[in-house]
Amino acid sequence: MSRIEGKTLIDRFEQFAPRWLAEEGDPVGLAVGTLHRPIKKVLVTLDVRPEVVKEAIEKKVDFIFAHHPPIFRPLSTLETDSPQNKMYADLLKHDIAVYAAHTNLDVAEGGMNDWLATELGIEEAEILSITKRETYKKLAVYVPVESEAAVTSALHQAGAGEVGDYKDVSYLTAGEGRFTPQAGAHPTIGKVGDREIVKEVKVELMVPESGVPAALQALKEAHPYEEPVFDLYTLEQTEKNYGLGRIGILPEAIPLKEYIHIISQKLDVEGLRYITDDPNKLIQKVAVLGGDGGKFYRDAVQKEADVFITGDVYYHTGHDMLADGLSVIDPGHHIESICKKQLVQLFNGWAKEEKWDIEIAPSEWNTDPFRYYPSL
Repeated sequence: MSRIEGKTLIDRFEQFAPRWLAEEGDPVGLAVGTLHRPIKKVLVTLDVRPEVVKEAIEKKVDFIFAHHPPIFRPLSTLETDSPQNKMYADLLKHDIAVYAAHTNLDVAEGGMNDWLATELGIEEAEILSITKRETYKKLAVYVPVESEAAVTSALHQAGAGEVGDYKDVSYLTAGEGRFTPQAGAHPTIGKVGDREIVKEVKVELMVPESGVPAALQALKEAHPYEEPVFDLYTLEQTEKNYGLGRIGILPEAIPLKEYIHIISQKLDVEGLRYITDDPNKLIQKVAVLGGDGGKFYRDAVQKEADVFITGDVYYHTGHDMLADGLSVIDPGHHIESICKKQLVQLFNGWAKEEKWDIEIAPSEWNTDPFRYYPSL
């Protein structure tokens, strides 16, 4: 088992949910402290609140991973009579770093909205609202025959060669590589001044634009030549979409009021609101968007969803939804707390795979500010 710095965990996480996926202006990333310190205990939370920080201090946590950024707006003062400011001071005093992954985690494949869709029984889920598009590059590298397997494997591990639902996709063409090492060269094959002809293969793979640096680094580390020869060019016809929310179907049509009950049980909410002109109507096509997703409801209408699940629906937006014939279920913003168990499972999987000496646990604090009468 090996001790790691915060940067090691975050570098792995940002392969899963890169920061460039976040909405413009969303303050994702490191909010407090440094990533360049060893970490032993990680606390995963939805929100960073004074109660959560107190929990972290008591448990001797040195890293908090949150979904909601703790600092949405610039601070005007640092006076610690304010409970919120004191929270930041306590984090710094106890050397607790805080990292937040917000809309990038919402958008990521296998992230927040996919977790919610799975939990709510939504199958064949697709993106509800496209927010980002990524182009692909074609990487073609020339490799000696005997080194092809090692180089291709390294490129696949770096994320190259993924096409739709397929991984480890590549194409090989056999040929001859010709070169003459010059003074100052240290050739793997041949001698300075002698012209060489080597049996080589050209390995071609698709690489998402954001993955090019990692692929080129893997190529240089795995390739036997000191000067690997490769081509890199843009594929105009290929792109990958990312976005907020998911839309899919239930295994069978059921009455809306029955699905409302299922949601309340699945998401363990004390109360929820709903908008409909007929609670008995059959629904099957369902859209979900964790957090405050009211402004995206027209995407659900356009894609003919029978019901849209999201939180924090505004009064007047509710009127518009009803007028547009869309049924809506609002179980609140706190349903995103599903991220705690999912992130703990994800991080523990990486820790086992990489043999990290680290403890990861969900916060035990319920950060939902709302309570529902008559639960008093």
